[in-house]
Amino acid sequence: MKHTCLRLALLATFCLSASAQDADLATIEIKPHAQNPLGYDQTELTVKAGQKVKLTLNNTGSIAPQPHNFLLLKPGKLDAVGALANAMLADPQGMAKSYIPDAAKPDILAHTKLVQPNQSETIEFTAPAEAGDYPYICTFPGHWLLMRGVMHVTQ
Repeated sequence: MKHTCLRLALLATFCLSASAQDADLATIEIKPHAQNPLGYDQTELTVKAGQKVKLTLNNTGSIAPQPHNFLLLKPGKLDAVGALANAMLADPQGMAKSYIPDAAKPDILAHTKLVQPNQSETIEFTAPAEAGDYPYICTFPGHWLLMRGVMHVTQ
């Protein structure tokens, strides 16, 4: 009986610890909008400052399948990064670089590679420590003008 109680106590502690870890992880799936292939299905995401984030870009369900990516940016950098991404259309290595501009890397907090239709990619990152609104975009040339959203980071 004594060993059974000890095992149950250890199991309960383990379960509570696992639940606490799960609560600290934001699991997000984002994909192209079903009717608008140049938009994400979610344009507002909310996470806590410093929270672990597991984000899956699932490139399915669109009426016009095409490659997409996901880039989380520093506040105020959307237009600059978008313009650099558009300029990559002239870069013969653009597709190989997933249309992620080298010059924009200091402004990119997290990103997927370019995900082909009917494929997905999962990334894990830590949300910024500072509360605020962080834009996210697809940088396939031209997409960022419509395929964008905001990750609200709260305290």
